[in-house]
Amino acid sequence: MSFFFCPIRSGSSGNALFVQAGKTRVLVDAGLSGKMVEQALSGINVSPDSLVAILLTHEHSDHVKGAGVLSRRYHLPVYATEGTWEAMQGKPGNDGIALPNRRVFAADSDFYIGDMAVSPFSIPHDAADPVGFSFYCAGRKLCVATDLGHIASGWMGAIADADLLLLESNHDPDLLACNQRYPARLKQRIMGKRGHLSNGDCAKALSKLVSRGVRHVILGHMSGETNTPELARKTVCDALSLEGIQPDVDIKVDLAYRDRMGMLYSLQG
Repeated sequence: MSFFFCPIRSGSSGNALFVQAGKTRVLVDAGLSGKMVEQALSGINVSPDSLVAILLTHEHSDHVKGAGVLSRRYHLPVYATEGTWEAMQGKPGNDGIALPNRRVFAADSDFYIGDMAVSPFSIPHDAADPVGFSFYCAGRKLCVATDLGHIASGWMGAIADADLLLLESNHDPDLLACNQRYPARLKQRIMGKRGHLSNGDCAKALSKLVSRGVRHVILGHMSGETNTPELARKTVCDALSLEGIQPDVDIKVDLAYRDRMGMLYSLQG
């Protein structure tokens, strides 16, 4: 049974991820316009009509703003925690999600959608009840972990042994400190314990995850203001090398992008 993953967009300006397990196709987050999602899916020969659900990590607009449009247009169930549903009330992204299409799950409680098993886990972010996801199919494990304020044992344990991992590498601390467009309060939020994982902290997490079986990572959820894909990868790879971990030998390091499609990955069971 085939397992596919494609980061349609991953960044501070919008997030949408495609996951397919067997015949089951879902989106994780819909922080883009419906039209952008449709166009992106067509690029990997996926019809939006073939989707069966949207899963939301949390209520921030860069993760949900297209959810209502897509749910209404394609009659898609939308899965979110109770806290996320409550926080979405009256906000963009919630409009158009009919009551019968609203699904509620709890962090740390597994459930199934078609051919895929879904295991949500709590993450430290400044949202109502945010989660990451582990997906299982045919003995393989795919994990999505972004919007992580700090390294914590809970989410680290949840993503251990992932065959493929999308992990946040959001910002470079020096670029963030020097950014004159961001007010001090925003900088403090990003660097806070419920903000976003820096390139350096991403590398620290990966240095531990390699010993726990992770062999392939996609760096994602990058800031367009305080990071670049090249800088994120260099920072992570240099830090791993200092720990005696050889990038692309001990762990393959790929990139997801905020402004274009990432690769289409296939995990064979």
